Amino acid sequence: MGMATDTVQLNWNPEEQFVLSDVEDYRIKMKRPGGVKPSDMLMMALIGCSSVDVVEILHKQRQDLRELKVTAESTQDEDPPWRFRSIHIHYRAVGRGIDLEKLGKAIKISEEKYCSVYATLKDAIEITHDYEVVEG
Repeated sequence: MGMATDTVQLNWNPEEQFVLSDVEDYRIKMKRPGGVKPSDMLMMALIGCSSVDVVEILHKQRQDLRELKVTAESTQDEDPPWRFRSIHIHYRAVGRGIDLEKLGKAIKISEEKYCSVYATLKDAIEITHDYEVVEG
């Protein structure tokens, strides 16, 4: 089995502070104030990874998904290095006639099979989730 590789980079300069970019040069500013915190990026990576899977799975199941809103809330140690202890994810699927059970299965498939970020974090951090369907 081969190993996939990926590269990201960070540039620091006094004007912009820290600028992260991926191989396609998509940029994220990381500075305080006015930028994303590294700890928030970890949660963003987790819900972003999972959400891509969930949307794709629901579309393959012909679910009429119109919007997916996902939030993550964490608990961290109060002292440095502020280690994450838990992350709770809430999925809110909006659409017409979305099957709640299919949403739950899509989340489970993402967690167990596809989401690399979840697979990396699951043994280090308690990750829980809940979900709801809203007609609309």
